[in-house]
Order: sequence, then C-alpha cells, then structure tokens
Amino acid sequence: MKTRHTLPGDIERTSMSIIAAELAERGVVLPPEHEAVVKRVIHTTADFDYANTLRFTPRAVELAQAALRRSVPIVTDTNMAKAGVSKPSLEKLGCTLHCFMADPEVAREASRRGLTRAAVSMEKAAREYPDAILAVGNAPTALLRIAELIEEGLRPALVVGVPVGFVNVEESKEILFAACEAHGVPAIAAMGRKGGSSVAAAVCNALLYAATETLDPAARGWQ
Repeated sequence: MKTRHTLPGDIERTSMSIIAAELAERGVVLPPEHEAVVKRVIHTTADFDYANTLRFTPRAVELAQAALRRSVPIVTDTNMAKAGVSKPSLEKLGCTLHCFMADPEVAREASRRGLTRAAVSMEKAAREYPDAILAVGNAPTALLRIAELIEEGLRPALVVGVPVGFVNVEESKEILFAACEAHGVPAIAAMGRKGGSSVAAAVCNALLYAATETLDPAARGWQ
C-alpha cells in the first residue's frame, strides 16, 4: 500500500479536505462559525457523528475566541486533555493552562466531602479563575458541579462539555447546556455518550487556532 503524504502539514490539509468532501457527500452543511470546531473534532476522532451531536450556544465560538485573545486561562478536567492543548498557541495569546485533578488539596477535600475530585477541581477553578474556559472531557460530575456553580453566579468564558461514557453522561450535558442557555454562558457540548479528553483538547485547539489565525498548518510553521 502506497502512502499519500509524510509531512504533518500535508497530512492535516489532506485530512481536512477529505472531511469536507465526506460531509458534502452526507449532505451536511455546517454553519461557518462552527466549521473549524466540528472539523477539528472529526479530524481527531474520525467520527462524523460529531457533525450532528456538537451543540453550540449562540455566538459561543466568537465569544470564546474573544476571551482567548484577552488571555483567559483554560482549565481541563484531565491531564490528558491538558497535554493535548496546543502550547505554542497558548503562548501566542498569553493564556495559561491548568488541571487540578492531581492537586493534594482537591484530593483531600473530595475525600472529606464524599465527592469526585473532578467536581472539587471545578470548584477550585471557579475560585481561582472564574472567567476561565472550562474544558471537561471525562467527568460528568464536573459538568454537574459547573451547572450548579453557574446557577450560583459563576460566569466562565466558555464551558466545553464533552465527557464520554454511560453513567450520567447524557444527563450532565443536557443539564449543563440548559444552565448555560438560561444564564447566557457560552457552551459547546457533544450531546449523547460520545466525547473524551481528546475531544475536549480538539475543541480548545480549534478555538486557539482560530484566535491566532493559524487554522492552516502552514501558519503554525508546519510544512
């Protein structure tokens, strides 16, 4: 079998062309403001279901890019998601990146209260970075706690709600999205069971690349 490309930039550009062609074959027309996020998630997962299951509050992408240009931090619910977010793009925008899952204080508090570390880590994020982008790819309990915090007055720049699994996953996304809609908090969620840390990172990267005008890999220095 002959390979088509070997350079990273070529591979990404060709992949995006294939994604665009297959979406067209399926009769899927993406809103222009959502296109970069949806295609990046499909590129990461090879799963075209995300063209239908990714849900956006009005102006979520626009508002998230504006927030990144103001150098808001990003907080993830897993170190895996944190590892996947583009560090050069963060540096260009002056954004910091955090995950509190391994924080000893979070672990102690979660044990004391009988909660998950993911839920308590979002409380810490709310205290330390109330205007952050909160990117959740693994823990429904994190989304549920964020929804409660929004009801209590938290106003993050964006919530990315894409946990994966079978228990409380679908419900947490619905609850989170409803809370965000009710209180004007921008949100991007993958409705249903699918998601994961790689999807959370992909959404963040699409927003970062758009905010830094580097959606084309050549603009990131890739051949």
